[in-house]
Amino acid sequence: MTVGVALNASDAKNQIDASVELAREAAAAGLRSAWFGQTFGADSPQLAALVGREVPGLHVGTSAIPVFGRHPLVVSSQAQTAQAATHGRYHLGLALGTRLLTETGFGLPFERPIGRLREFLTALRQLTRDGTADFHGELLTAVTPLPARVPGAEGGVPLLVAAMGPQALRVSGELADGILPYLAGPRALAEHIVPAVTAAARAAGRPAPRIVAMVPGVVTDDVDAVRAKFTEQLAFYEQFPSYARVIGLSGGSRASDLAVVGDERTVAAEVRRYRDAGATEVVFSTTEIAGTADRRRTWALLGELAS
Repeated sequence: MTVGVALNASDAKNQIDASVELAREAAAAGLRSAWFGQTFGADSPQLAALVGREVPGLHVGTSAIPVFGRHPLVVSSQAQTAQAATHGRYHLGLALGTRLLTETGFGLPFERPIGRLREFLTALRQLTRDGTADFHGELLTAVTPLPARVPGAEGGVPLLVAAMGPQALRVSGELADGILPYLAGPRALAEHIVPAVTAAARAAGRPAPRIVAMVPGVVTDDVDAVRAKFTEQLAFYEQFPSYARVIGLSGGSRASDLAVVGDERTVAAEVRRYRDAGATEVVFSTTEIAGTADRRRTWALLGELAS
């Protein structure tokens, strides 16, 4: 099982420079991958390409680009460019997004998200695999009157989905290479998520999917204070039914209940629980929440677990 971290340098003086330095530090600690979120700020595939180019050997990924407000032709160009820049170390994550951000930010109706995800993945798979597409769906069209191949990205791009609900898991198992569940604890993974996506992949004749568990957490001695910070920071997710559902399936009542907080032994035990629940990879996020010293302490432990 590989272990990575999500990097967040959005408060830095220069986000690109700071991300590169953080990635170098992560690689030196023994971590295998660095992941970048996508909001309305930095372009995540471009950021991953720059970081992956500067830090050889480190896998880089996007977690995750919402399918609303994007088009497969554009996302394919971004992903293939990042894949060529990193010589095969880029991983593309997609997401349904949320009604709040889709309708407020893009002014688009948040309608038929599962159908859009299915069509988006179908067209994107053609584009990243073959460099061409001739897809005509109900919700989108993707046609290549000119070649869409990026030399250097011939191996394709791993496609992952931030899926946790039954319908999204079914589509992901059929069409993607894996999933990126967030705020889904070991119980939800073992009892609901992993069986559903694995069964869908098997039925579609696809290989067993990657399960990249995205886990908020940090190694610290100041457990109560840090958990209080997580409670405040993660409360945003509690308003969305998809997250509320998976938090409940994990045995939690608040999003912060899924944060892994404690000393090295505690955190290592939780990483093993995710592994036993079916995670093929574990990526810790929000490791900066308790300051630089605890972040480095967390990365040191995760690097040991990765090796």
